[in-house]
Amino acid sequence: MGTAERYEAPEHGAAGRPTRQGSKAPDRAIPAAREQQSYYRPLWIEEPARRRRLPDPVRTAAVRAVLIVAVTLVQAIVAFLCTLAGSWLAFPMVLSSVASTVVATWGVLDVWVTRQVWNQRNGVVSMPSSTARALRRERRRARRQAKAAGHSPDRIRRRGGTGQLSHP
Repeated sequence: MGTAERYEAPEHGAAGRPTRQGSKAPDRAIPAAREQQSYYRPLWIEEPARRRRLPDPVRTAAVRAVLIVAVTLVQAIVAFLCTLAGSWLAFPMVLSSVASTVVATWGVLDVWVTRQVWNQRNGVVSMPSSTARALRRERRRARRQAKAAGHSPDRIRRRGGTGQLSHP
């Protein structure tokens, strides 16, 4: 506290000198702090995701692969510890670890294949500035023009019609 603040404190006497009570001056910022705490403050602030969420089939395959790999690692550790202990369970655990390694490899490849298939079937979502979107827009425009040129009235007459829309 500075000298000017000390003489304005409520614990001081009428002469502006500190009293000998020995108590601290009440903090004048407390009401302001209470006012600030009274407003609603969320527990967390949601931020936009940096990457998009995986599609459901890909996410399912990824979860399955993680579980298979985790079980494989546990089996490998148990097989190693059984081998060190000289247990009869060591040989069956080593065999099951080898089989689980094959299955885990399949699981990881399944994630990759599922992701590729999903991208191929559903297409990659292009951003507005993407060149793919501009190319598709050009192709659509060209198709519409070709379609409009193909539906001219003289084309209908060339089919052998008499100019009527329906023939008996």
